[in-house]
Amino acid sequence: MDDVIGMPVRALAAKVRGGEISARQVVDAHLAAVEAENPRLNALTVVFAERARAAAGETDRLLAAGGDPGPLAGVPFSVKESIDLTWSATTQGWRGLADAVPAADATVVRRMREAGAIPIGRGNMSDFGMRWDTDNDLFGRTLHPIDETRSVFGSSGGDAVAVATGMSAIGLGNDFGGSIRLPASAVGIAGLRPSFGRVPRAAVRDVPVALTLQQFSVNGPLARSVDDLAVALDVLTGIDPADPVSLGIAAPDTDAAPRRVAVVRDPLGWGVDDDIRAAVDRAAVALSRAGWEVLDLEPPMVEEAAVLWRRLACTDMLLTLDPATLPEPLGRSATSFLRDSTAAARPFETASDYAAAWARRAVIAAAWRRLQAEVPLILGPVATRRTPEPDFDLGGQDAADAAWRDLRLVVAVNFLGLPAVTVPAGVDRDALPVGVQVIGPLHADELALAAAAAIESGL
Repeated sequence: MDDVIGMPVRALAAKVRGGEISARQVVDAHLAAVEAENPRLNALTVVFAERARAAAGETDRLLAAGGDPGPLAGVPFSVKESIDLTWSATTQGWRGLADAVPAADATVVRRMREAGAIPIGRGNMSDFGMRWDTDNDLFGRTLHPIDETRSVFGSSGGDAVAVATGMSAIGLGNDFGGSIRLPASAVGIAGLRPSFGRVPRAAVRDVPVALTLQQFSVNGPLARSVDDLAVALDVLTGIDPADPVSLGIAAPDTDAAPRRVAVVRDPLGWGVDDDIRAAVDRAAVALSRAGWEVLDLEPPMVEEAAVLWRRLACTDMLLTLDPATLPEPLGRSATSFLRDSTAAARPFETASDYAAAWARRAVIAAAWRRLQAEVPLILGPVATRRTPEPDFDLGGQDAADAAWRDLRLVVAVNFLGLPAVTVPAGVDRDALPVGVQVIGPLHADELALAAAAAIESGL
């Protein structure tokens, strides 16, 4: 059953529906990978072995009775520790939520299960997803499957490693400041940060939700291929009455958009590693060969977008994660990150400055929209330096500044709510994966996926 691992999910589900392979066999193959890889890598915090086998048995019985389980029949998926799943606590990677078992599945989980997919485990993350690395005091560190001396980035690092090593076929993560795209790039898989509102975020009940979480954070998939992402997006997308920022958006006509892409190799000229630049060049050549007009052009106001993302995010983090109000302390690394990053970011101290930053966002978004009406896609690096060592985002304000600078194009995307697809684009001098990101216009996720697929097939 080794051929099951790595099979495109569209083909895998079709084989299950067609009776060529059972859902139980698919789940068992992935659980074998979990048994082989997870004790070393610590990607999955909880493994649902018996529940997953029972769900696979239900799928097989439904098929035997002539039913159709759905487009993801028998496909195993992992669920990040920050997304509600009634089978286990939604810990957010924090000891204070170790027993917080939700009463209902998140809408994205429910939609995956209704499409026939089977939860196989929980993906590790940092405390509340704050860090750009995957480590916490509750579960420990997730290791890079190729080189344990390198970070897997974060915060959806557990799901990324699970997908990359065959423990799951799809990972459900979320992206507030690169948390899907960064780990996907680090381990050589694909990841989609959907547009604002395309995929439901989380049910809102009685607890207020910070404005940055409403606007910057989205749920999205990690997968082994761009087509796998597209299949997952079809399942996940759509309005959710429980999420007030979710939207019902019809998929755009990708054939009608101008086939132009702006390439930025070194955003703002702050420096980029030669191996990263080479990966962007390879991706640009692949797009050119696929018929895209490739232009050397930097999008507007990247620095202001990145700075405002950081200041707004740190302002809200200080308000919502005040150690004096938490029933349990944050983990050690999260405490250091919060202290150093907020000190370096200069959070807003007055309501007028905070409001002015949000008002300025409309100006920046309008400038990007004008550009993307003529040149819809932007191709650039994910991180501008190669995969760093663990805890690269700790160590004082200088380390916090360096990490943010390396990820400037990533966080600008979050600030504007745009879709972005990370796709592998070769390896660096140490044979570690390097990804690039394709940024689309607002709600044109399918266009960004189409270009990412052209890069994937052209390399």
